[in-house]
Amino acid sequence: MPLAKRIVPCLDVDHGRVVKGINFLQLRNAGDPVELARRYSDEGADELVFLDITASSENRETMREYVEGVARAINIPFTVGGGIRTEADARMILCSGADKTSVNTAAVERPGLVTQLANLFGKQCVVVAIDAKRNRTKQKNKIVLETPEAQIWFEVYTYGGRKPTGIDAIEWAMRAEKLGAGEFLVTSMDCDGTEDGYDLDLTKAISERVNVPVIASGGAGKPEHFLEAFVKGKADAALAASVFHYNKYPVSVVKEYLRKMGVTIRL
Repeated sequence: MPLAKRIVPCLDVDHGRVVKGINFLQLRNAGDPVELARRYSDEGADELVFLDITASSENRETMREYVEGVARAINIPFTVGGGIRTEADARMILCSGADKTSVNTAAVERPGLVTQLANLFGKQCVVVAIDAKRNRTKQKNKIVLETPEAQIWFEVYTYGGRKPTGIDAIEWAMRAEKLGAGEFLVTSMDCDGTEDGYDLDLTKAISERVNVPVIASGGAGKPEHFLEAFVKGKADAALAASVFHYNKYPVSVVKEYLRKMGVTIRL
């Protein structure tokens, strides 16, 4: 029997409030992280992701008190990212109630951190988050994909989507797996907040090249988009924010649709 696909609400937290924007910009308030976390747990979400989205750019630690509050309010697995730079940071997050730690900027700048965390806590605790954007500039040594619009490659961005790195996202995923990543959270900056659907080219390209779970992120706007992420994008899980935060499609509605479409899902 195939493994069940997972539905994962995301809390993008900025100084204690959940926010949501479009293409990582134009952030607006979406509510209290603890209240939203409790709601998603009660609605049947499979997991939850908590991202302190300004911790890296502001060079500060993740807000521990909010992580602890969310952990007390839910009974589902819980991943925390944002501002995790060291083994000590990761330990603090895990000791605060998180099940997994997510690293992005620090992993790109110091890839050995992925191995350190995997050796210390187990690779099942290490999620490498990749924020990627389409790039049409022709460059050597990039994995180029043919799309109806153009030939593209995907560039990794760090510091909450503020800094382009010149790194190929697909190559980085393959390298990070070898370093010890146990899972990938792959966010399309182009699709983020648009509610027009996931970037299936990005999700599929990484899913087909790694042997650990891939979470699709960025662009969910209706139940059909989740189905596309699983069927066309080959994702193991699908993350969404605004579609859940503003009650357009509750988790239970998305799951029932997927069940009717033949997707193995936990109800």
